[in-house]
Amino acid sequence: MDASLLPDLPTWQRLGGAYTAEEIAQQPRLWAALAGLLVAAQARIDDFLGEALRDPGQLVIFTGAGSSGFIAEMVADQINAQWPAEVRAVHTTSLLTHPALYLRRDRPTLLVSFGRSGSSPESVAAVDLVRDQVDRARFVDITCNAEGELAKRGHGRSDTLSLLMPAASCDRAFAMTSSLSCMLLAALSAFDSAPWAQRLERLHSLANHGERALDAWDAAVAALAQAPYSRVIYLGSGPLEAVAREAALKVLELTAGQVLALANTPLGFRHGPKSTLNGETLVVMLRSAQPLARRYEQDLLNELRRDGIAGRVLSIGPDDADRADGDFVLAAPALPDPWLAPLWLLVPQCYALQRSAALGMTPDNPFPDGTVNRVVQGVTIHPHG
Repeated sequence: MDASLLPDLPTWQRLGGAYTAEEIAQQPRLWAALAGLLVAAQARIDDFLGEALRDPGQLVIFTGAGSSGFIAEMVADQINAQWPAEVRAVHTTSLLTHPALYLRRDRPTLLVSFGRSGSSPESVAAVDLVRDQVDRARFVDITCNAEGELAKRGHGRSDTLSLLMPAASCDRAFAMTSSLSCMLLAALSAFDSAPWAQRLERLHSLANHGERALDAWDAAVAALAQAPYSRVIYLGSGPLEAVAREAALKVLELTAGQVLALANTPLGFRHGPKSTLNGETLVVMLRSAQPLARRYEQDLLNELRRDGIAGRVLSIGPDDADRADGDFVLAAPALPDPWLAPLWLLVPQCYALQRSAALGMTPDNPFPDGTVNRVVQGVTIHPHG
């Protein structure tokens, strides 16, 4: 592979990764654009949510499948900690198979769906399921596609709030990148308890930091991707565990499984998964902004570096005294971990893109035989009655 960096779109066109490269690079600009969209939607959001989040009897379910489900996991605990309502993450892939574990007919339920296309069969079926199984059900659809089923079916309904992301976030490439970060930040902004001015300022701050991070990290990520690691392990604690899962999925997707990628927590890793380490393993720790979590993370980083079993051990996160050579660090704003997640995901996204190309694959379509598709296919929705 040519030594090509993220902004070099002509080279990425030749390598079959131009969409993915462009969609990773455009994210900071889209986060700033999202702030403008939310300003226009602020009154509509506040009116729809009303006092629901202050009601302990209200259930809020964040949901999605695959990467969209990981967004739900990144968001739910952060929002749950701020409001009396019960907020949880349930993947549509679990909601559809075991609805009785999550839904009660007499409990008011707000289903918040994430969908890049808004047309995956699980996303549509989950809305139908909740509407059928819950007497007082309402819906927030956060999607990137104005022509998708979620957007079209929710249009004009009093029980549904549709939030459309910037149009360019509807990724054309196989992997979700800008769609994921926009939907994540939209959910955090819409459901956070901070004043709107503060939420919007966070988006602009992240956009500025994102631009600097891409410039600072691009060449180092490209060089890292040339190393022949056959295994990549992402570790994250709290909400960053879901970020680690999303990071691992990006590697699996864009290398078509040629690079095995796993995710775990820093404390959980010792309980068996540490046995996967060998000289061909890259371990990446996603560092928390929380001091207590960082102490546990540093303990494991020290241990792994001392053991010397893994091929390489590095971290991504806020700059501090614990940094080591080769770590990807940024003087990040003082924000909770889910808000900072889009910044840290820039490294795994770029790494998956570059690793795919290094293996001679086409990142925009790593499955030309159609065995895995951009919008999932082959799902049969079975009756739940």
